Amino acid sequence: MTTSALAPRTPWHPLALLAVLALWLTTLGNLPLWGAVWRLPETHGRHALATTVNLGLLLFALTLALLSVAVWPRWRKPAGLLLLLMAASASYFMQAYGVVIDASMLANAAHTDVREVRDLLSWGMLGALLLGVVLPGWWWWRQPVRALPARRLLVQQLGAATLAMMVVLLLGWASFQDLASLTRNHKPLRYMVNPYNSLYAVGRNAVGRAAHAQLPLQAIGADATLASLTHDSADNAPLIVLVVGETARAANFGIGGYARDTTPRLRALQAQGNLVYYPQVSSCGTNTQDSVPCMFSHLGREAYFDANAPHENLLDVLQRAGLAVLWLDNQSGCKGVCDRVPHMDTSALARPGLCDGDGCLDEVMLRELPAQLAQLEPARRARGTVVVLHQMGSHGPAYHKRSPAARKSYQPECTGAALQACPSEQIVNAYDNSIRYTDHLLGELVAWLQAQRRPTALLYVSDHGESLGEKGLYLHGMPYRMAPEEQTRVPMALWLSAPLQQRLDLKPDCLRASAARPLSHDNLFHTVLDLAQVRTTVHKPALDVLAGCRPGAHPQG
Repeated sequence: MTTSALAPRTPWHPLALLAVLALWLTTLGNLPLWGAVWRLPETHGRHALATTVNLGLLLFALTLALLSVAVWPRWRKPAGLLLLLMAASASYFMQAYGVVIDASMLANAAHTDVREVRDLLSWGMLGALLLGVVLPGWWWWRQPVRALPARRLLVQQLGAATLAMMVVLLLGWASFQDLASLTRNHKPLRYMVNPYNSLYAVGRNAVGRAAHAQLPLQAIGADATLASLTHDSADNAPLIVLVVGETARAANFGIGGYARDTTPRLRALQAQGNLVYYPQVSSCGTNTQDSVPCMFSHLGREAYFDANAPHENLLDVLQRAGLAVLWLDNQSGCKGVCDRVPHMDTSALARPGLCDGDGCLDEVMLRELPAQLAQLEPARRARGTVVVLHQMGSHGPAYHKRSPAARKSYQPECTGAALQACPSEQIVNAYDNSIRYTDHLLGELVAWLQAQRRPTALLYVSDHGESLGEKGLYLHGMPYRMAPEEQTRVPMALWLSAPLQQRLDLKPDCLRASAARPLSHDNLFHTVLDLAQVRTTVHKPALDVLAGCRPGAHPQG
């Protein structure tokens, strides 16, 4: 063995090592971005190539400036690993599912439970983390770095940051028109730049949570009362079941015109005349974290996301009016909506045939419902009850886990988390089986409600839709203004028992005739208030789908 082989490695200058990290993040850490840029028609040709090179150099200089200001010897190693992890994780999900990283996507990921994380695991993801984090992270951690006096290091790193920012300004000025046109015409590119997309999302969520945590909850519907205060008993008081679907898109509902008959139970109820299907409903958001709180808000989508303070929601108003309110959750929680009413998580129950190590099928909520209803306050139940069932529904990518073996009408199914590796027809088969199982659940719920022999109603609406590979997109969570219709058009159906139709003095023909008009989650709050016969000034008849279908009313068009 030679003496040179035993000699210690020459230590890196701190700035040189930061430059290596900046180069890695700009190139290999942004492969989805460069792939997306390369596929654009305007990035081909000599001029377009120059624009792409300028963009790469600009990102390198900007990243080097960021590292020079933020990364110092004491936390150099963990900071580098964290940046590698952020870039590799974001790159994998962008490449695998066609998503982009913004504040709402990160918030949704932060509220994902263990079961959902397990569904996302795949060999592809592990390989991406190995190549993008473990191997470069091991190299990064082992590199010797030259120790410099603190003042000298401060001057050099801040000087490098200043020089790098001058390069950024120069390149930005030289190619401003081209880069501005590129990002204006292709908005998803803005959310694909690692690690800035993740850093921005983390910062925005942290600031938003901190601001909301300091503000008091704003009460709404303080004047809420019931049109009919008492009934003989809870046995003849109205019972309304609201089913919040998960990841169900309107495009795959047979009752809405889909080629497959994925909703035979709903179609049969529609033929009987008591079910109305609404085919033109838009969601509040493209993920559960946004949509569920928004759809229960009185503010409407536009005002909800601009609100400066947290507000009470529909369930608070129903409870304030004197009704019994219950939330059963088979998913990853109610996102704060059910915090002030009785609620229960059914996903961790052990029910043979319905539950296993991956959670429970949605029918477990129907099995648990009678016992949970019996535990509610008798005085409230005598006035009426509103129950919310929050489904696991069609949550991906493990669509095949959302339906039992006996109810899989479409085969073969995609059974892997890496959807891009499955034939598209197998993805659709697994997804359609989950929709058909939701149809089965809704049919069973209606049968149970009919057996109650009391005024009853079932309102079903999904929280958001899903992409199944269209335009290279999978799952959901795209920024709303650029999301495809598959992620924002959701199914909604309303079933009313004959006694409740009479109590509400509704005209079924009018409900059916007006069902095709454009609606949104904004209508939910006001429609449920009407169903529950709650009177309050916060109710807006213009957003109530029932309001125009009473004798003497003018149907809304």
